[in-house]
This record gives sequence, structure tokens and C-alpha cells, in this order.
Amino acid sequence: MASEDDFTREPLKVLVFSASMREQSLNTRLARLAAAALEATGVEVDFATMEQFDCPSYDGDIEDTQGIPEGAAELHRRINGTDGFVIVSPEYNASMPGALKNAIDWTSRHRPQPFHEHHCLLLSASPSMSGGNRGLWALRMPLEHLGTRVYPDMFSLAQAHSAIDADGKLTVPVLQERLEQTVAAWADLVEASKHYPCAKARWVEFLGEEPVPVIDRVE
Repeated sequence: MASEDDFTREPLKVLVFSASMREQSLNTRLARLAAAALEATGVEVDFATMEQFDCPSYDGDIEDTQGIPEGAAELHRRINGTDGFVIVSPEYNASMPGALKNAIDWTSRHRPQPFHEHHCLLLSASPSMSGGNRGLWALRMPLEHLGTRVYPDMFSLAQAHSAIDADGKLTVPVLQERLEQTVAAWADLVEASKHYPCAKARWVEFLGEEPVPVIDRVE
């Protein structure tokens, strides 16, 4: 009988980026942990930080006269060059960071905009007991509005200042296991969507959804 070790993942490339601008950010440290967990499953990771995607505040006049800024153009290129993306975001006042929302708004001005039908996984880290989870719920709204397939399960690391050690590893084994399981399950979904479209169609049939041209979500 075949074991799990007999199976290898089909080629998959994923963008992982921290939405924090701070150099010693807990979210950047969690993003590196997520990247390592994905690489351990055979996924090629493109790692980035928010600094690479930072933009001036959105202004239609700037767009008309100068075009889309380089930060948003870079995010557009990186998303289009991968099969899915992971955002590890801090929580600011129970919502997402303004710099992240601004980058999403600018990037969505591309035609076609790159978020549509791309798979996304959301993670957060915070010293608080909520782990930044409220910010992720706020982040889901603009992404899902743009057609992003946001993974239902999210990972929020509470008391992250003590949960990540000096070597950048999680101090609680059960949390490390949960992180690895979450990113691996998401990667399985992205792989199936890319390499096994017949399975995706079968799943929709199982749910009882009939193809409707106006709202059809199956390619």
C-alpha cells in the first residue's frame, strides 16, 4: 500500500508576505515560519515584506497623471507570477493596516486586476490574546469583494511576543503543528485547483451548484 511519502506535490509557487513595515515585526517572523512550512511540503516560496509594496495614498489624480505607483505594480507582478498568496498581517485598531489596504486599492486598478480567483491564506501575530484575528476578518472583505478565494481557516498567533523564540521558532509544539497543518491544507487546495480542474468541477457538482453564466465560479 502506498504511503504519504510516496506522493510528491505538483509544481506550485506561492507569494508569502508580511504586511508589517516594522523591521522586527512579529508578523514578519511568523511569515518566515509559514514560508518554511510551505517549503517543507515542496512549495516554491516567493518571500516579500510590505516595504516592497508600499504606495502613496490612493489619489485618482495621481493615477491619471503618473499611473500606478511602483509598489502596486510590484505586487501585481508578484501575484500574477504565483499560484496563490499568503498575507501575514498585524491588527491595527481591530482592522488591517492602512498601508496594506492602500496597496490593495492601488493594485486593484490594474486591468485585469490580479486578485480575482487567486487563492489566499491569512495569518496574523499579536501580543494580544486575540492574536490579531479581528484584523484578518476585516481584511477578508476587500479581498473577497475582488474575487479572491480566501481560505476559510485562518491562523492567528496570540501572545506572539512569547510564542516565538529568539531563533524564530514557535515555543509550543501544538501551535507549530497547527501552523504546518493549516498551510499544508491550503497548499493542497491550491495544487488541486491548478493541476486537477476536473476535481474542482466534481466538487461543485457535489455541492449541487448548477453552472450559471452570470455567477459561474467554475472554469
